[in-house]
Amino acid sequence: MSKWEDRLKKVEQLAQSFQCNPLTTHYKPRLWPCQPSSVWKLFPRQCLAVSFAQSCKEAVHVFALEKENASHGQRIYLVTSYTELWFYYRTYTQSLMHCYEIIPEGAVCKLYFDLEFHKPSNKGADGKTMVTSLIQYMCDKLVDIYGIECAARNVLTLDSSTREKFSQHLIFNLQNAVFKDNIHVGRFIHAVLQPVLSKAKKGSCPDAGMNSEAENCERRRHAVPEAAAKDLNKVAESPQTKRRKQKETDLSFLQVKNKEGQDCLFVDLGVYTRNRNFRLYKSSKVGMNAAFTVADDNQFIPKPEKGISSEQSIFLASLVCNVSFTGQRILTWDIPEAQEDVKTCEPQSQQESGTNPGSLIGCLTSPHQEVDNFVLSLVKKDGIHGSIRRWNYFVTEQLLVYDIAKYRWCENVEKFHKSNNIMIVVDLKEEVWYQKCHDPDCRNFRSSSYPLPQEICLSYIMTLDEEDQAYVMDDAGNIELSQTPKQAQQSAVCAVKETPDVWEDRQDDQDYLESLDDFEQTSGEISDQLLLNCVAEFNSQ
Repeated sequence: MSKWEDRLKKVEQLAQSFQCNPLTTHYKPRLWPCQPSSVWKLFPRQCLAVSFAQSCKEAVHVFALEKENASHGQRIYLVTSYTELWFYYRTYTQSLMHCYEIIPEGAVCKLYFDLEFHKPSNKGADGKTMVTSLIQYMCDKLVDIYGIECAARNVLTLDSSTREKFSQHLIFNLQNAVFKDNIHVGRFIHAVLQPVLSKAKKGSCPDAGMNSEAENCERRRHAVPEAAAKDLNKVAESPQTKRRKQKETDLSFLQVKNKEGQDCLFVDLGVYTRNRNFRLYKSSKVGMNAAFTVADDNQFIPKPEKGISSEQSIFLASLVCNVSFTGQRILTWDIPEAQEDVKTCEPQSQQESGTNPGSLIGCLTSPHQEVDNFVLSLVKKDGIHGSIRRWNYFVTEQLLVYDIAKYRWCENVEKFHKSNNIMIVVDLKEEVWYQKCHDPDCRNFRSSSYPLPQEICLSYIMTLDEEDQAYVMDDAGNIELSQTPKQAQQSAVCAVKETPDVWEDRQDDQDYLESLDDFEQTSGEISDQLLLNCVAEFNSQ
């Protein structure tokens, strides 16, 4: 039996080698035949997750995950479909219990609210009554301004309140109507809450939830001036509207106190910024056990759909961006032109263009600074110091269009224009750039396409940065690094121990056959039952 022991030892060596060097990653099958191929990819940075999602052919979305025992504020970003997220979300409640929806910049979305107040500082406040009054007020405004009928039955109410804090989310599921993006949602809410905002200006904390200077800057850029709120009076008024205005709505119930006793707003106005993280149904903040559940006074009941459970229907209805651009009425709230003309263009501004839906516009620095530097290298040469006058980012097409100043070289005429400037267009998806022109004679001209430098291409950056694909979720739902330093060291040790004899010793097969012949000559033919018993015994060890 010595040959058999040798054979068993080599099999154990092979098994150890397989563990150290798996042939493939864990295979994730389709959830069912009609479902597209599985996409479940984790990133350490939000910008890379968003870019990867935009490049996917499948209908995928970006979510943020908080991990227990991780450094404060650290999040991992997941790209997957709604269906697949729900499949694992209900299964791995431990690892996916702190999950946030990313509301993408420029994406159509529902009307939503984040409501909260500190209970010990507002002992006389009745949260449920306040929510009911707010819903009724917003429904009235939707009718007055957009002519959209809405009631409490259209509003999903989620609750994660504790003894210390009242906390609810409201998600309006309107019939065939969505907002252009969450910036327009924020402008609309600022406008219709202007009466209480004007009163709150006298206090010390007008907007709850503004915890950082960056968010304050974002709010100031997208806040609606009082002149915009006055435009509400220009909307055609029905007799019902006039009667409601005669009895002016009292919004004083929206004024609450924070922990320090300062005046704050019941509505968190800080959740209408670009790429906002919005906590999901059934998720809690890390370190807390208060997950969002359906509120006791919720009146929203989703329509039943074949193959979708009632709980999944609630989950899908709670998603702010689970709406389509097509077949919908797109609601907007634009800043009046008079106000837009007064505004100056600041560095690193990301103001939305009112003339180009689904685009961002700004000066000097775009969201892709590496591309900015490359464009500057194209227009700063031969003693000419060109500059970027303005950039325009088209989100859907992933095009960055740069208006160039002080550099007028045109490939069409092969010389510098006397007065008209040029444009540099960067196609981030195709990873090329080309030149266009403002000159009327070159209106339809487009230069040849030239490849972008490899080091600024997203595909290269994602391949180069091992960190970007360092996370995996195992069969138990644990999200860990795909290969820790210890595993890498163990893999190297296994590689050193391996010899050609382990993998290519053809004598193994011959030894095995000889051992089998010796056993059968001595003990007779091996029965199938004996083989099955041996396999069962081996698997039980």
